[in-house]
Amino acid sequence: MYTIIHAILGYIFLTIMVRVLTRRPGGQMTQIEFVLVFLMGGIIILSTVGMDHSVTNCTCAALAVGCMHRFVSTMKLRYARFGALVDGTPLVLVRHGEWQDDVMKGMRMAPEDVMGAARTKGVGKFEKIDYAILERNGGISIIEKEDSSEDK
Repeated sequence: MYTIIHAILGYIFLTIMVRVLTRRPGGQMTQIEFVLVFLMGGIIILSTVGMDHSVTNCTCAALAVGCMHRFVSTMKLRYARFGALVDGTPLVLVRHGEWQDDVMKGMRMAPEDVMGAARTKGVGKFEKIDYAILERNGGISIIEKEDSSEDK
């Protein structure tokens, strides 16, 4: 029973830690998936090298974490505010071609990070970026400026 309680507390603790550490770790992995991967790995390691080598104990802990993940995922779908609390909301890093310095500092991001994402999207110059958005999954979306010289 203690293992199940420890697994649930570990899930909650790791979820909070990942939220505090910003969105950069894990790339395209959501923060909840990031927590799930690390916690499941930790449970399996503890069952193999820890003091308790019980398969039943390990299975119960893994099931507890899986159930917590399912519960949190369901709550995110049902309640948008809970989803925003757990996963965060998209943040604008560049607005109308201007850096949003307060957001950049808050996320501990350098302009080079945004430009790296822009280059992967085929945008080589900052002047071509209209918006850059830090998504909930940690990725950066780039929206190019519309070419005003084109007649439609």
